[in-house]
Amino acid sequence: MNYTYILQCGDGSLYTGWTNQLEHRIKQHKAGRGAKYTRAHLPVKLVYCESFPTKSQAMRREWEIKHLSRREKLRLIADNPWGPPASHPSEA
Repeated sequence: MNYTYILQCGDGSLYTGWTNQLEHRIKQHKAGRGAKYTRAHLPVKLVYCESFPTKSQAMRREWEIKHLSRREKLRLIADNPWGPPASHPSEA
């Protein structure tokens, strides 16, 4: 499975990415071994996630989300939070 996700950084900024190993990638971000942007804006928290069967679909959705305004991203998060751990991989 492939995922497009949004992290909320310690300064309130939002970071969007994609991965095929969500739990592992979130752990990398939290440990400061993720993207250059998130390393400089710790701590991070997973606030939104979508799953896709293919890498290209996840990457396309990442591109779409990155082109949304901050207001639109916040609305997306509020309308579709990634939900309880029982229905999604843990944000550990």
